[in-house]
Amino acid sequence: MTARPNELTAVEAARRIEVGELTVEALVRACLERIDEREPDIAAWAHLDREQVLAAAIAHDGAGPMHGVPVGVKDIVDTVDAPTTYGSPIYRDHWPETDAVCVNRIHAAGGTVLGKTVTTEFAARYPGPTRNPHDVRHSPGGSSSGSAAAVADCMVPLGIGTQTAGSVIRPAAFCGVYGYKATYGLLSFSGIRHYAESVDTLGCMARSVEDLAFFRDVLLGVTPVPLEPFPGRPRLGLCRTHHWDEADEATRTCLEDGARRLAAAGMEVEDVDLPAGMEDSLEVYNRIQQFEGARCLGPDFDAHPDLLSVDARALRELGMAVDAASYRDAVRRHYEWRAATDEAFAGYDAVLTPSAAGEATRGLRFTGDIAFNYLWTALHLPAVTIPAFEGPQGLPIGLQLVAPRHADDRVLSVAARVAQHLA
Repeated sequence: MTARPNELTAVEAARRIEVGELTVEALVRACLERIDEREPDIAAWAHLDREQVLAAAIAHDGAGPMHGVPVGVKDIVDTVDAPTTYGSPIYRDHWPETDAVCVNRIHAAGGTVLGKTVTTEFAARYPGPTRNPHDVRHSPGGSSSGSAAAVADCMVPLGIGTQTAGSVIRPAAFCGVYGYKATYGLLSFSGIRHYAESVDTLGCMARSVEDLAFFRDVLLGVTPVPLEPFPGRPRLGLCRTHHWDEADEATRTCLEDGARRLAAAGMEVEDVDLPAGMEDSLEVYNRIQQFEGARCLGPDFDAHPDLLSVDARALRELGMAVDAASYRDAVRRHYEWRAATDEAFAGYDAVLTPSAAGEATRGLRFTGDIAFNYLWTALHLPAVTIPAFEGPQGLPIGLQLVAPRHADDRVLSVAARVAQHLA
């Protein structure tokens, strides 16, 4: 059966537009038709102006490396042509005066911003209305919930997400799509609402690893080039981390079975441990994100405390209780751990670890456990999740690959090879 335009990967859609087999208008119309069909159930979009988007698609000449391919942009990313609410009623009428750098780069590459996708409040823990496309009784994860759900449901081929703990990798895993969190600082965060500045990282979701690499280049502001196949046999480490017992049985079984399958396919796979002394890493990480998050929420708390959720007010109190000396100590320890982890992982092309503790959680109130995400974010490592498995509830389970800092090309290339055997 021929795929509908909205079901194409971004790279394939761009190719067809470039050679005249597809128009930008037809692609955008197909995306909008899918949204009309499914949005009442999924609730992935915070803002969508159909007339504006269609007019832009009709006028688009298909130029640029993106050739008009549409993108869903998380609603903490500033956009001139659409309101940016940061998931909060405080900003429901907020129209930024400038685009975020990442949005500017999408436009410069000839992409189409389809609309703004739902985020949790200030990209923290209080969820929006989005539901998991695989089973609407389950969470899509957070905070990049709308982008993950929209990409998974073929409403749009690409989505922008951000990650403070696990807000790209976990929703991508829950919704069964590919997700990429860049090395910290690689992709510009200018024009995006911060929660914890020392760890906040830009990322994206797609339906193939090739699309992740393509979109990464766009967001980096360079001409996209095809993802280079990984040369030779990847050497992989299997890192269970000290949170292994917090993963459910299905996730542990899937990860170890996946490692065996990759070894059978000719890859080198061996166990690797985190450096010693990181057993309290979650508590140390929490000191940083709570301290910084409370201060990012400060102006909103002071001006509109009645419009903040109970969750946001609780996070504010937690963060204000962290003293400056404890915060500085946590920052120092993270610097030490980053160097030690880069050294521990240096002999591996990528490290395998769970994308989440299990399948998507039942109900919408809890966006999922951060146990298998926060550490890689805090360590500033690049990470990719691939939709490798299906759990006992019929929901996706992801496999995450991480690599030393700035080994983004390598981890994407390895992820493509792994996906050939598992996804």
